[in-house]
Amino acid sequence: MLRRAVLPLSLLLLLNLTWSALGGNDPTRVRNAMVVSQSAIASQVGADVMQEGGNAVDAAVATAFAMAVTHPTAGNIGGGGFLVFRPAEGEPTAFNFREKAPAAAHPEMWLNENGEYDYQRHHESHKAVGVPGTVAGLYLAWKTHGKLPWKRLVEPAVLLAADGFVVGDGLERTLKGEIDRFKKYPASLAQFTKNGEPYLAGDVLKQPDLAKTLERIRDQGPAGFYEGETAELLVKEMEANGGLITLEDMKGYAAQQCQPLTGKYRGYDVIGMPPPSSGGVGVIEMLNILEGYDIRSAGSGSALNLHRMAEAMRRSYADRAQHLGDPDFNPDMPVKELISKEHAAELRKTIDESKASVSTPESFEWAYESDETTHFSVVDADRNAVSMTYTLEYAYGSAITVPGAGFILNNEMGDFNAGPGLTTAGGLIGTKPNLALPQKRMLSSMSPTIIAKDGELFMVTGSPGGRTIINTVLQTILNVVDHKMNAQEAVDAGRIHHQWLPSRIMYEHQGFSPDTLAILRDMGHELYRNNKQGTAEVIVVDAKSGHLEGGLDRRRPDGGAAGY
Repeated sequence: MLRRAVLPLSLLLLLNLTWSALGGNDPTRVRNAMVVSQSAIASQVGADVMQEGGNAVDAAVATAFAMAVTHPTAGNIGGGGFLVFRPAEGEPTAFNFREKAPAAAHPEMWLNENGEYDYQRHHESHKAVGVPGTVAGLYLAWKTHGKLPWKRLVEPAVLLAADGFVVGDGLERTLKGEIDRFKKYPASLAQFTKNGEPYLAGDVLKQPDLAKTLERIRDQGPAGFYEGETAELLVKEMEANGGLITLEDMKGYAAQQCQPLTGKYRGYDVIGMPPPSSGGVGVIEMLNILEGYDIRSAGSGSALNLHRMAEAMRRSYADRAQHLGDPDFNPDMPVKELISKEHAAELRKTIDESKASVSTPESFEWAYESDETTHFSVVDADRNAVSMTYTLEYAYGSAITVPGAGFILNNEMGDFNAGPGLTTAGGLIGTKPNLALPQKRMLSSMSPTIIAKDGELFMVTGSPGGRTIINTVLQTILNVVDHKMNAQEAVDAGRIHHQWLPSRIMYEHQGFSPDTLAILRDMGHELYRNNKQGTAEVIVVDAKSGHLEGGLDRRRPDGGAAGY
């Protein structure tokens, strides 16, 4: 059994220095297999699995469970997400383990007694918790494609929770920032503070209740989470605080295996997630629009290319709000049309290359989706690949730790629209496809994506970042395919975001020159400065050498690329 969960601080710092590729834009390079994630410890857990003969799915399962311990900001067993898998041989597949609404959900559930929208109820109450999907999704992916025993994959997370791990700088910062929220919930305060005082970098964080829950998952599979003691503890917390999740909701949850969306961009195969993720549609639709331009000649970061990207983003996000939701409840979504070359050509005709379009209040804006998702990319020695994004919604989700079970609950019900007919210029959305209904999955921006060329794996990418995810992933692809950047350069490059309304370009303030920004303003764009956008984790296969290049996003600390 593994007994090395506690990493000394000196080793942790060494790992972070090594994996961050400090000193330039050189990617991390390995010959065989690699994991890139927001947790250096979890990346090493996944790499160890592959070195012992596990494949990319095995590594993804182990990494995800480890991140539920070491990256509680977004790593989880109390949330949900999506996984795209491209085997070295055979057809790609995808796994949908987005959270579901409880049976008691209904479209008007976010309105108060006076019929007015209640933000707190929508985002910060026990009613905002959806039925978690992560455990079921990881198990289904493993059952379908895994090689190593389930217990071997969950065991590292058990040990990390029981024995503890060294808190890094990034975790110290986020834990400090959440103390006021934790104070509302005694179990959260007990688990994530030292008697009310924040953990500091170098401290060892142990989570014994979480370890017991992970042991039940290790020994019983999904039944150890969706039934028995864990489910009973979760439902007890719901019943005591006005939440909606019942034992029947828990037992009835099922993850889905589905066919990924596929597109073509300059001869590359683009493999993404179908709805209820809007990521696959968004990435493919925007790439189709941009394929009609000579992106490379205009240059990386040029005002012309930024304008083109912003206009493609503007149109794709309008389509997103108008059409997309859970396919089980929206069987007539025009997905094939949205990702078609013909639709992109028509949209491209509406773009003036010298002038910004105007977004009007009668168009669509998006319900708030937090930046605090997390993504990791995995490639094994046989070139099987996994792109996985999962989340709790806000940082630390609802901030509600299940007493006695040790895991944080999501607040993903906040991704449902506010209520029927409540679309406003101020940001509320009331369109039908994404209204809350029993057993419905809420729309998401998560965009795990895999790129292939001539039948061979080329790139694995994805990012957290709420509404910005789709655009961050788009730009990593453009940077590698069009601008010929290596994996680290593609991750380090400045990013922009446009989402139709508000009618503005968000930009990373150190990513672009004042001259470039001035040209965009002259074109009619309103600009909004943003400190940082997303945390992309990218792997690119070097076609000449066969090596894997890892691009680790250094916008947030504690991440790591590990491999052999």
